[in-house]
Amino acid sequence: MDADLKENIMGALENVIDPELGIDIVNLGLIYDVELDDEGFCTVSMTLTAMGCPLSAHIERDVQFALADIPEIKELKVDIVWSPPWSKDNMSRYAKIALGIPD
Repeated sequence: MDADLKENIMGALENVIDPELGIDIVNLGLIYDVELDDEGFCTVSMTLTAMGCPLSAHIERDVQFALADIPEIKELKVDIVWSPPWSKDNMSRYAKIALGIPD
């Protein structure tokens, strides 16, 4: 996948807001990787801020919706992973400022 397409996908994922924190999943550092093969199969590897998050299905649905308009993506899999575990160190400076977390 070329850099422009990856940037486009990551930009679309910035529209997915964690409903509990009110910050997008990219700036929260929840997206670990995005892969797209030659047939258009996209895998988004991501985590959540906590295991057993009651909103995981909601966030997965929002990821699917956010990437639905990218023509290169023919099929999408959202892969929720727990390793490495998420920590606030994954967050962007923007997210830390927005949540009042010292940098």
